[in-house]
Amino acid sequence: MYKEIITLHKVALEGAIEHFENECAKIRTGRANPGIVENIMVECYGVPTPIKQIANISVPEARQLLIQPWDRSSLQAMEKAITVANVGANISNDGIATRLIFPPMTEENRKSLVKVLNQKAEEARVGIRTIREDMWKEIQRLEKSGDITEDEKFAGKDELQEVIDSYNKIVEEMRKKKEQEVMTI
Repeated sequence: MYKEIITLHKVALEGAIEHFENECAKIRTGRANPGIVENIMVECYGVPTPIKQIANISVPEARQLLIQPWDRSSLQAMEKAITVANVGANISNDGIATRLIFPPMTEENRKSLVKVLNQKAEEARVGIRTIREDMWKEIQRLEKSGDITEDEKFAGKDELQEVIDSYNKIVEEMRKKKEQEVMTI
């Protein structure tokens, strides 16, 4: 019975991991990464649309992104949205595409990005803890209603903790990998 609760909430745990992964993609490393801009919303035909749906994003050089909209009429709106998003790059527009040229990162920039990364990792862990609390309350409710025994409740708690530990381990591995990317010159 408690196994069903854990299985049902794994979707929410996966969502927390996916959200953290998306947040990590937005953090700049020494190389240009399309993840920095692909989810920036652009007003296109009166509808806010992510850049990745209206343009091709490529990395011609290590510190440069080339964003070519499929419809040139959206170039100005795209450039404006990137400017508002303040991605920390110099923006140039040649009438066909937009180039983002990222300055070399300093040690100070890298350390501040690691702090942001650690904050995002903590947010992911808090989300996982919240999901764990919800699952534990449901297991306790099952025991109070007589659907499971006290022994099953504690077995569920142990299994729940194993699942939560595995998700926290995934967050920590992702954090370490991204930190290494950020700090690599």
